[in-house]
This record gives sequence, C-alpha cells and structure tokens, in this order.
Amino acid sequence: MTSFNRSTSRRLNKLPQIPSVWEGDRRPLSSSPTQHSDSSANGDCILWVDGSQGVVRGMDVVPPETGGPEAIVRTLMRAMEHPHSPGKPARPQKIVVRDREIQFYLRGVLQDLDIVVDYAPELPLIDELFRGFAEIVDSQTPDLPPQYAQALQEKAFTLWQAAPWEFLEEQQILSIEINKWDVGTLYASIMGMLGMEYGILFYRSQESLKRFRAAVLQEEDSQRHLEEAFLKQDCLFLTFEHLDADDEDEDEIDDLAEVPLSEIESNFGNIHPLEGLRSVLYDEEALVVYVALESLCRFLRDHRRQLRDETFPELSRRYRISLPESDAATKSVSVTVASMPQLASELEEMADFGVPESEMGTPDLPIFRSLRDDLIPEDSFLSLGVVSWEMLEYLRKGVNYHPAGEIKQVGDGLPVILIQTSRPKAKTVIESIEAAGGLQAICFNPGANPFDGDRYDLGLLQTQNGELFLFGEFLDDDPIHVEARKKWNQRCKNTKGYCGLIIAKGLTGSARGNPQLRDMIALFEARSLSPKDLGIGTLQLMPQL
Repeated sequence: MTSFNRSTSRRLNKLPQIPSVWEGDRRPLSSSPTQHSDSSANGDCILWVDGSQGVVRGMDVVPPETGGPEAIVRTLMRAMEHPHSPGKPARPQKIVVRDREIQFYLRGVLQDLDIVVDYAPELPLIDELFRGFAEIVDSQTPDLPPQYAQALQEKAFTLWQAAPWEFLEEQQILSIEINKWDVGTLYASIMGMLGMEYGILFYRSQESLKRFRAAVLQEEDSQRHLEEAFLKQDCLFLTFEHLDADDEDEDEIDDLAEVPLSEIESNFGNIHPLEGLRSVLYDEEALVVYVALESLCRFLRDHRRQLRDETFPELSRRYRISLPESDAATKSVSVTVASMPQLASELEEMADFGVPESEMGTPDLPIFRSLRDDLIPEDSFLSLGVVSWEMLEYLRKGVNYHPAGEIKQVGDGLPVILIQTSRPKAKTVIESIEAAGGLQAICFNPGANPFDGDRYDLGLLQTQNGELFLFGEFLDDDPIHVEARKKWNQRCKNTKGYCGLIIAKGLTGSARGNPQLRDMIALFEARSLSPKDLGIGTLQLMPQL
C-alpha cells in the first residue's frame, strides 16, 4: 500500500490538530451525465467538509476514469495544508467516510498522523451539499435540445465529410432562404480553406457579414477590437474541433482535416451583439440550423462540380426539407439555396483594400517574358526574410519538407523566400515544383526595361529540370528591397550558399501578410546562385505583341 514518505509525515504532523470531525466522499456531480457536453459536469467531485464548523475544507473535480483512493488522499492533504477560506491549516482529530474500502485505505495511510478514521453509512453534510450540486448541474440547459441533438450531430458530420472548404473560400457566400421561425435568409460562410478553423457561420444579415469582415481586414485593429467585432456578429455557427485535445496536442496538429473522423467533435452556438457568444441552441434555433445544414449538404452534393470551377458560378436550387420528429405541427419546410457571386466579388475587393503594393511582391511591374511566370500566383504575398534555426527544426518536422543538404547553422537563421497564397493555389505550386524534380536554386538577376530605362532585381526559382520561374520583380533602387537583399546575401554567405523557399496558405484570412507556423505548408531547401553563377546576363523586357 502507498504511504506518505517520512518528510511528508513530519510536515503534516507539524500542523495543529483541532478537535473536529471531517466528512469525506467522492461522488458523480450529475445524475444525468449524458445530458451535458461539459466534461466538468460529468466529473466526480471529491469533498472534505469540517462537520464541526460546517465549512468545506477541500474540493476537487476529477474525471470519472481517475480511479483509486489516491485522489481522495490528495484532496485531503490540500484540505489540511491549504484549506478553502475561512479554514486554516490543521489536522482533524477524526474523519468519517461511507466506503469501507476507503476507510481501511486511509487508516493505513494516516497511521502516523494520529487521525481516527471511522465509517458511517450516511454523511449528512456531504449528502446535503451533493443534493445542491446535482440540482444545479441537472438544471443546466443542454447545449442542444435533446430531441434534435442526434439529428444535428449527424448533419454536422455529413457536412464534415462533404468538406466544402476544399473548394469554397470564406467570401464565397451561399444564401439559404428559409422564411420560418422568424428567420428570413441566412448567409453561409464556409471556414476551413486556410486549414485553421473548420466550420460554417450562418449570418442573419449581409450587413453583419460585411461589418465583421471589414473589421478583421483593418490593419490597425488591436486584438481587443477584433474580439469586440467578433462578439458583434449576428449569426448561428457550427465549428469542428479535435476531440479531447489539450493545448499542447492542438499545437501538434497541422491540419484538422488530417484527423480521423472518430476524433472530430462538432460544436454549435449563437453569436449576437446583445447576447455575445452562447454555446447553446434553443429549440427554434436548432431547427433553423438543422434545415440550413440539410439544404446546404444537398446543394453541395448537387453542384459540387460547378462549385469547384475557378469562377464562382451563379447557382440556385429549391429543396423540401423534412424536420426531425417532434410534436410540432410543421413537418417540412421549403428552402432555396443559392450562390452569391456578386457578394463574393464585393468581399474580395474588401480583402484587397489597404494592402501596400510593396507587400504584394509588386505584381503590377512588367513581366520579363523570356522567363516562365506561371508558377507563382499573381496575387501572392511575397517576402524576403529569415527563419531561426529553432523554427527551422519545427518546419522540417511539420511540413512538406524537401532537404538540399547539410546546412551549417551560422548566423541568425536560414534565409528564405516566403510565398503566401490561398490553400488550393499553394498546393498547385508545391505539386508543380515537385513535378519539375524539386527546387534547385534561388537567385536574383538584373533586368532592364529599355523603353523607360528602369532597372530591376528579378527573383528567380530554378527547378531541377533547369527551368527558371519568375517569383518577383523589384526596382533596384527601392531602399527597402536593397536593404533586404544585403541581409539575404550576408545570410547566404553564412550558410555557405544554402537558402529556402516556404509556401504558405492564409492569403485571405487574418494571417494575411503575417503567416504563422501553422500556415506554412512546404519548405524547399536550395542553393543560392549569384548572377555570375546563373550566367544569363541582364534580362531585357520584351515588348507585348
């Protein structure tokens, strides 16, 4: 049997012993654990109560699977050394439990502490406390109405398997006209193409949708302002999370889409300016979400091929949706689902607003047509920078990694070119480089426009099959680029010519222009070539034919 070590026993014996009797027990918090999704409501509560003073000395909530009497002893120790207010550190003269096995266990553990351990079939104080706890927990509103919970969960997983985020971006809105339960039209925004948060927002108005997106895209927004904007949305929502994952586990998950279906959890809720965030759906809200999900799943099934097109097509379809079994008089609802390409264009224009040209890789500069310019999407975000050696190790383990050799870790890190675009385009770029045998080199080469005298520093990618692709055009007298090139050259010198290309997603999300580690999809390590090594001379702008 486990017992205290001697130093612990000596420490506990130094506590004053008070003439009181403590009751101790462990019981489930809720009499109906299946009714609540909150794990704390489904846990076991361990209580130690001073019966003489009528105060709780110690309390812990533990998962039901945390077995053994050790948990009860741990709470008892805290009740003695660090009691809840107004208690003071002390040992009781006597403790009472209602479990014979626990009684015998505690007698052995506490034998050096001069504490009597007795048994009683009933514990009046604890019985009363647990009755109060059970009433509070059991009276809580369930996250979903019980009569609709299973149907909603099934529809949620149908949507998960349909994976609309693979071909629909957040700004490609679908309208769902219901005209029932005081709801006219919902505007569905799909989350997940960025590989960050998966789910769907059902906005009750276009105004709420536009207002929130405008707030997110404002560069000067603080985190606090964004939180305020988030809570001012007017929408119902469904999100997906990794089941039972703690923060550390979440950091290890690169993309929730790669997690098995059995580990996915769906969550429903409501956001309203006057209510804030509520992770509970009431009866009518549950029906609205059910109807929206069912009609949306049908629409995705019927128009999947058209929705995968490069252009967001104009589509519309009407459905008759049968409601889950209930006592309601209404048995079905007629719903119209339609795509909204015009609204999508408006939202895309909002996303483009306010992003400096210099941060977008100067896409409007002339193209040097002797190079291929069909690898990097025109609207990509481009930057020259460095990845610390520590982050490089994380990248190598967590992304699509293509090594180039043994790199000497000298200086502040590996010099890299970062290309950020949308997730589908990022995958296309990666596949194209892989199809060309991988990335061989990154180089900067002079270019000139003989018509206006402008001179450029051209960023080039050389693949293993010898092809050259243009990734950026920079005026050679741009002071920002000149400084970035100096740092690039010095870092490449430190690494003996090694550098890297990072492909990231998240161009239209909150990480636009500042991709985080979880946004990075691929790392291609390569060699850095000088214009002399490349040997193609100054490239001239060719006239448009």
